[in-house]
Amino acid sequence: MKKHIILTRVLCILLSLVLVTALLWAAGRVLEPKYVTVSPEGSLTAEYYADAAEVSHDVVFIGDCEVYEAFIPAVLWTDFGISSCVRGSAQQLVWQSYAMLEDTLRYETPKVVVFNVLSLKYGTPQNEAFNRMTLDGMEWSSVKADAVRASMTEGETFLTYLLPALRFHSRLAELSDEDFRYAFAAKPTVSDGGYLMQTGVVPADPAVDNEALKPLLTDPSLPASAMEWLDRMTALCEERGITLILVKSPTNTWKYWWYDEWDAQVADYAAAHSLAYFNLIPDADKIGLDMSTDTYDGGIHLNVSGAEKLTRYFGHILTTTCDLPDRRTDDAYAPVWDRRANVYEQRKTERKSS
Repeated sequence: MKKHIILTRVLCILLSLVLVTALLWAAGRVLEPKYVTVSPEGSLTAEYYADAAEVSHDVVFIGDCEVYEAFIPAVLWTDFGISSCVRGSAQQLVWQSYAMLEDTLRYETPKVVVFNVLSLKYGTPQNEAFNRMTLDGMEWSSVKADAVRASMTEGETFLTYLLPALRFHSRLAELSDEDFRYAFAAKPTVSDGGYLMQTGVVPADPAVDNEALKPLLTDPSLPASAMEWLDRMTALCEERGITLILVKSPTNTWKYWWYDEWDAQVADYAAAHSLAYFNLIPDADKIGLDMSTDTYDGGIHLNVSGAEKLTRYFGHILTTTCDLPDRRTDDAYAPVWDRRANVYEQRKTERKSS
């Protein structure tokens, strides 16, 4: 009888824990940000999985806003027959880019990985909100667990990533219809293969002297911890037979300045590891960029017009430096990508008309 009572109590405790966990999970689905009409960049990580389930990619871009607002998979397909995707996110730090690479390799092995180097300037965790936009949408695995541990800022806890309700309970008073609509239903796709379209035009101010406004560089060396993660990325690509390309997006303003000292360090690293490195800042004129029409925020980031120019320019680099197949006549790729290209053009038309 005593054993029966103990067993009953243990089962009651276990059932209570399961019930509480289930309720916290359900609450988290409602409370966590949906990243549809507000901060849509927070949806980018999660959108990869449906994309990869439909078709494999020969080229994968990883990095921050300088990839997800700059390189357009639909244009690479239409102009070059390249199957590609962008695994970018807001202020994606280098260890998070490494996690994106590891996560990608759980599903496919691309021929080329393109990493934007701006995040190498960060050697420590930066911002919880950006951590969330990068990591919350990642499917759970040891890769995500490691990325969360590496990314947490002071005050963050691992448990709040497991059960988002513990973090987002303060949103209860600001919930919208969108939060309930997409709590347990699929969200609309906000990107085109990871490219987040911007159609607005806010010209760069020609009176702004970016050179004069750039912050003083107190230490010319990129953080050692960041370079160690780049070492790991390089080694992983080499191990899996992937061509790693380093790139710096062509935008360069005082807000996100790319210093000559950093550029030299990355160039030296690339040479030492037999990697291609393309600093596209000096190529802005060759690309055809016009910062009176090709930016939506005063020259900091590219709009769709500028991104199309950059994508075509970089597409030529990819096709001339890498052995990439043109898959436009491949029946396993063409129907999927032709449909995606049409969706991209339709989205662009609708955004511009609105």
